[in-house]
Amino acid sequence: MNRLDLSDTAGRTFPAILRRQALENGDTPFLVNDSQSISFAEADRLTDHLAGGLRALGVKAGERVGLYLGNCPEFVLLTLAANKLGAIWVPVSTDYRGEWLRDTLERSRCRVLLADPERAARLEELEDFKQYGTAICVGEGNAPGWLRYAELLQAVPIDTAVEQDYGDTCAILWTSGTTGKSKGVMQNYNGWIRAIDKGASPMFSSHEGDVIYCALPLFNTGAWITSVYRALLEGIPCVIEARFSVTEFWERIAKFQATQTFLIGAMGVFLWNQPEAEGDADTRLSKAMIVPFPPDLREPFEQRFGLTILTAGLGMSECQLIANQLAATVELPAHALGYPAADIDLRLCDEDGREVADGEAGEMCIRPLAPHVLFNGYFENPEATAAAFRGDYFLTGDMARRDPDTGALYFVDRKKDVVRFAGRNISSLEVESVVRRHPIVSDVAAYGIPSAEIASEDELKLAVVLKAGETLQPEHLCNFIAENAPHYFVPRYLEYVDSLPYTPTNKVQKFKLRERGVTADTWDRQAAGYQVKR
Repeated sequence: MNRLDLSDTAGRTFPAILRRQALENGDTPFLVNDSQSISFAEADRLTDHLAGGLRALGVKAGERVGLYLGNCPEFVLLTLAANKLGAIWVPVSTDYRGEWLRDTLERSRCRVLLADPERAARLEELEDFKQYGTAICVGEGNAPGWLRYAELLQAVPIDTAVEQDYGDTCAILWTSGTTGKSKGVMQNYNGWIRAIDKGASPMFSSHEGDVIYCALPLFNTGAWITSVYRALLEGIPCVIEARFSVTEFWERIAKFQATQTFLIGAMGVFLWNQPEAEGDADTRLSKAMIVPFPPDLREPFEQRFGLTILTAGLGMSECQLIANQLAATVELPAHALGYPAADIDLRLCDEDGREVADGEAGEMCIRPLAPHVLFNGYFENPEATAAAFRGDYFLTGDMARRDPDTGALYFVDRKKDVVRFAGRNISSLEVESVVRRHPIVSDVAAYGIPSAEIASEDELKLAVVLKAGETLQPEHLCNFIAENAPHYFVPRYLEYVDSLPYTPTNKVQKFKLRERGVTADTWDRQAAGYQVKR
């Protein structure tokens, strides 16, 4: 273990951090999976070669490198190689396909685009996909006409990384679009590092011998803060798991002797619902952050599996550390957000920007008290960037209340309609935009129905108006959605209606649809036995 002191801002970039770990902690494993164990020194050497290969393809500082990859060590190495050139990496969700994939690629404007064989096949379904960047295949498999990852490794390595500032943009992560069309969040080095240094690291409190197990997809911000970049800052190994498996989870934990992990709430519930076994607590896993997690399951889960569930907090792509319980001087419920980070001024405000009284719900508005706390704006979208601020305050779109007795923050809801499913915040607007592209759909509303199985989660329901005289089997509409959007856009419930309830200002009154809930006319995907294509 080699936890770095990063108080000198000159060293707060990932290429500089990797070089330090290579020099001070070089033999320690950094990236691990079934077939590889790459040390910090080896990662530094490999990324020099990869950076040389990207440079030979014309990648320059400020340009984008697209990564349409499943979880693998190569994903991490490519991000570090891009950053050594001063380039910006852009992960593309592996759930994307069809028009949803095309739109993301068009707006990302990448110089090169790397994909594994599975995703390469999806890209080849798009007409003239190579207009989205020089195509490079990562991994074994057929991808005729593509360049190969191995060719990048054979390139002449760079001598030194491009000089960069800790406030420079190093990545663009596309939002889920909970308040409208997805936006590309330009994330700077310091945004990641402060979230780890002042949040994730002190919460996990690593020691010599700790091993992080990462099963979250690497297009997700949380995977980097809680796992990959935290391992880089702390100088400990990180297992890069290809995918999360409920039935094999504990076997995999034991294989890699993992001691720490981060899971979304649904993963934790799925593990809890597995049949109990005599050896449930017989692993080295001692700390897990599971967000969100039903409060009533917390203690039984800890006892059954012999670990501690850490309190969480709140962060978002635009400000990766907003609040946590580290500063708490009184015991708070596990679901409490806690207190604002020391380097932000957080106020709860109403629609007019006035602070609300304690106990009342208000939008969390953030003013940074130090440089490079917030994101660097939305990629090529100055209008959206300007709209996200009121004066010096960034408007998060998240509602919270402050407890009058403890001063702790508690999450209330998103300001805009959002459906939370399997740990994801799904934009109803984005789901609707996909459904409306079906030729016989006239109108649609997407909204959440509280899940009967998992507290704090929703099941997605669609209310659909078809064009006059048309009929459409629910399965056919679900197939259309699965072919043009992430699999989780396929609804659990679907109901055909004659019309939607609108306000005089042409807004759908979704609360009326929610009140209707599941009716006798509602089609249930699970009851129908429909299998979602992933």
